[in-house]
Formats: sequence, C-alpha cells, structure tokens
Amino acid sequence: MRRAGLALLLGLAACGGPAPGPSATAADLENAAIQRGLVRDPGQVSIAGAYARGPDRLCIVPAGAAHRIGIVIDYGEGNGCRATGSVRRDGEGLALTLGADGGCRFTARFDGDHLALPGALPKACAQLCTGRAALAGAQFARLGESVPEAQAMRDADGHALCGE
Repeated sequence: MRRAGLALLLGLAACGGPAPGPSATAADLENAAIQRGLVRDPGQVSIAGAYARGPDRLCIVPAGAAHRIGIVIDYGEGNGCRATGSVRRDGEGLALTLGADGGCRFTARFDGDHLALPGALPKACAQLCTGRAALAGAQFARLGESVPEAQAMRDADGHALCGE
C-alpha cells in the first residue's frame, strides 16, 4: 500500500509542467498588436481631425509647423467650456496650451483614435468654462482625419472652433 501511495505521489509530481514565466506587459502586447497591424501606431497617426463625444467637440488643424486646437463642451443652461490654443505631440501624449494667455497647459492621452484630458487640470483652465462645467476628464473619439471637416466644426454660437 505504501509503495502504491508513493508511486501515486511521484506520478502526480511528474504531471506538473515548468513554472510559468513572467507574463507579457501591456506595452509588449500593444507593440505586438502594432507590428501585426491590428492596432494603429499612435506615433505614426496624424493628430489633425475632428473628434467628438456626445455634444462635445474638439478639432485639430495644421497651422504652419504646429497645430491649432479648439474644444467646446456644452452642458446647456449656461454651463460649458470653449477653449482654443495650440497642440503638439509630447511623447505618447499631446501637449495642449489653451487660453488667450496660454495659462492652461497640460498633456492629454492620445492613442491615435481617442483623446482624453486629465482629471486634474491647472486652475487657469477653469477660466475657459462657465457655470459648473470643466474641461477635466473630457474624452473625445476621432470622427475623421479630414482637415476640412475639422475646420467646419462650430461652437454653439456658430463660430468656427479651429478658425478658418
């Protein structure tokens, strides 16, 4: 009986495979997906285009060596934001400078198809909003890469968001 029990234990021990190696990181998985063409490389995608989420709009158009950006968030009843300024690539994100004095500066996440503003922004950004509205945490999905489409975006008063 003891020999049978020992043989059973040895047999079970032999069933185990090698210890699993370290799992792939999210960055490794993303790089593999980019190399296989499953995901667009955000570093190779033009940032210009029209973006939206619900009634909120964002446009980016080329302006010489830089890009112009316009953002409108409209919650109605006097609550909203309207911000214009400049934008440039900054590593894996986009560096935004908004407002007439450029005091609203931050880096937004950009994956090639989605743009997300951080949840905490400098105090100067609050001047670009009315009522209880805020730019913080706003997210936008790309509608298209067409510059004319981005230039055609308007705010609630009909003013061009990214200039003409």
